[in-house]
Amino acid sequence: MPDNAVSAAPGRLTRKFRHWWRGASPNLRGSVFMLGAMLVYAVMVAGIKHVGQAIPLVQILLIRQVIMTMILLAFAAGSLRQALHTDRLGLQITRSVFTLASMLAGFTAVVKIPLAQATAIGFSQVLFVTIAAVIVLKERVDGRRWAATIIGFVGVLIMLRPSSDGLDIYALLAVFGAVCGAGITVSVRKLAASERTDTILLYQGAVLIVLLAIPTWAWWQAPTANQWFWIAVLSLFGTAGQWLITRAYQVGEAAALAPLDFSRLLLASFTGFFFFAEIPALTTWIGAAIVIGATLYTIRKNARIAAPAAT
Repeated sequence: MPDNAVSAAPGRLTRKFRHWWRGASPNLRGSVFMLGAMLVYAVMVAGIKHVGQAIPLVQILLIRQVIMTMILLAFAAGSLRQALHTDRLGLQITRSVFTLASMLAGFTAVVKIPLAQATAIGFSQVLFVTIAAVIVLKERVDGRRWAATIIGFVGVLIMLRPSSDGLDIYALLAVFGAVCGAGITVSVRKLAASERTDTILLYQGAVLIVLLAIPTWAWWQAPTANQWFWIAVLSLFGTAGQWLITRAYQVGEAAALAPLDFSRLLLASFTGFFFFAEIPALTTWIGAAIVIGATLYTIRKNARIAAPAAT
């Protein structure tokens, strides 16, 4: 094959991809962003599980947040004053505290229990959002959605595997992380009307860096070269994942994209098995199936309710 034909091949592929991308529906493009986010998040979580065996979680999260904030500041350099303007400072701080609590609880569970179990329990966040929407946002929830929520919590209970010895404290931390995740979702709903995405993320960075600085200083452990590598990787992948998932929901419809989030369970199971020799228990799969079914019903019900308002 002539050299010029070889060099032209990447250009043709790029043009074909651009043509396909322009013709793709918004939901298809959003799905591509969403699946990309799930892949990079899988690398991030695996990195946290690996490094978290030896380095304090607060230290990992602080370094991750510093790197993420530096990247955000670099992109917002031309409009930093505008990005830092907020009319909801109290709510920005509240959301950031929810974020810190969710990460500490959720990632501790990731380090201590099988990835598939921690991931599956995390899906219960949508169920907690239903409760928070009623209490905080004063939304109306019909009997069917309450039934789906109760059934979903049965699935969570199955995954917690209660016994005469009580409940696994780390599995309960995963549940607490989901509760805080619901707090994040509700806070973002209230902020979305007036606040920019980069504003929310910059205030999150400022609050998390301040709150994590002292415990990191107190428990600091010097990372090895390999650990620095993984901390850098999970920080960059975490930033990319946050951008991809935000972009996905900007492009596509939430009801169409949310079911793709469950691909995290397959990725977590694959990662846990091949890299950490974890085999999910049968109760994890049964409970996850119940939670996913209840969550999908809730998402579809919410989409039907929201549809008239969007027209």
